[in-house]
Amino acid sequence: MKKGPHGFTLIELLIAVAVVAILAVIAIPSYESYIVRSNRAAAKAALMDVAQREQQYMLDTRTYAATLVDLGIGSLPAEVARHYTIAIAVTATAPPGFTATATPLPAGRQAADGLLRINQAGVREPADKW
Repeated sequence: MKKGPHGFTLIELLIAVAVVAILAVIAIPSYESYIVRSNRAAAKAALMDVAQREQQYMLDTRTYAATLVDLGIGSLPAEVARHYTIAIAVTATAPPGFTATATPLPAGRQAADGLLRINQAGVREPADKW
């Protein structure tokens, strides 16, 4: 009994490569979008923590804190610090207020995602990112 050749033909190999390429073209942008949304969610959680601490600080001192250190936040969580900086702007007008802003690092993956903000009234901007 004579055995035939074993292995793949060139056509079969090209079809397999084409299928893998098509899957990669579909999957990679979807994965990158997921990563951007995941990083944004981490920044939103950090902003919510800042807002909660600001409200507690206001109850304790009758003013809003101007820095993260005043709120007891020595450093941002690593998953946030890799992609964003967070700053607080305090308004001294009556009534006092604050706006916490997460700014994406310019050279990072989140750069095109834009700013995230929350203020003393809980207003979150931009609404479509929250």
